Amino acid sequence: MARLGAHGHGKAEVRLVRIFRGGAAEGGAADGGAADELRDWTVSSRLSGDFSETYLTGDNTGVLTTDAQKNAVYALAAEHGDRQPEQLALRLAGHFAGQPQVSRARVEIAEHGWRRVGDRAHSFAGEPGFTRTATVVTDRQQGRLVLAGLRDLTLLNTTRSEFAGFARDRYTTLPETADRVLATSVTARWSYREPGTHDWAGCFDRARTALVEAFADTYSHSLQQTLYAMGERVLRALPEADQVRLVLPNRHHFLVDLQPFGLANENEVYLAADRPYGVIEGAVLADDAVPGGQLPWD
Repeated sequence: MARLGAHGHGKAEVRLVRIFRGGAAEGGAADGGAADELRDWTVSSRLSGDFSETYLTGDNTGVLTTDAQKNAVYALAAEHGDRQPEQLALRLAGHFAGQPQVSRARVEIAEHGWRRVGDRAHSFAGEPGFTRTATVVTDRQQGRLVLAGLRDLTLLNTTRSEFAGFARDRYTTLPETADRVLATSVTARWSYREPGTHDWAGCFDRARTALVEAFADTYSHSLQQTLYAMGERVLRALPEADQVRLVLPNRHHFLVDLQPFGLANENEVYLAADRPYGVIEGAVLADDAVPGGQLPWD
């Protein structure tokens, strides 16, 4: 015998480029006219509810098609002109959760950065470095949850990091070090206490600045210690949030042995190894926060 478990459906990675004509705050520009504003987003939706009949019998009566979800992304973006990913995610999740057969809607948006080329009104260059993310979950029973964050934020300290005193077993070969390069690529997400209206861009900038400055300011005895310092700094800078979840891969840098060439290596020449790598993760909670495991982070 078998029975149907958890199920749902959605539309993944809908590419949306939204241009606000003449909408940038700086106004006119060198190449004429009012400056355009550009938003480049990848939108994914996932709906949960009682869709069991389509799995068990092929009856599609209650299915809101993934094509309709894609079309809603474009239509609502055009109709309402949301400039922040949290705004559009809230709107889409509310729309999907309003369907009678849907009990939970999850919308995640990744923002791809662009910056204006000088004072040109209509020219942009891709801005590498990190991807901003926003996720909204609207549940008929539990209400709304807004998660914001980023991924692929690369950080590196050339010194002021050590790693020693760790447990050893028969397979431990790693030597202790009192001075090492510490590098990571940050994935961070924080949950807002209230899912209503915030200065979304300002909140994001404060959180990102806190992450970067905490990494730079912390004398690290372990990447775990640095993770906690980064999460704590975000909560201090962003009282609108009640918890932060961080994933920090340890991007190892190994000293190159130059002795075969008759050369010394005074902590100057390294091999940057892309794999394998350690992964450190954890959540930092405000004193009054709900335990992180109860939130639908994934």
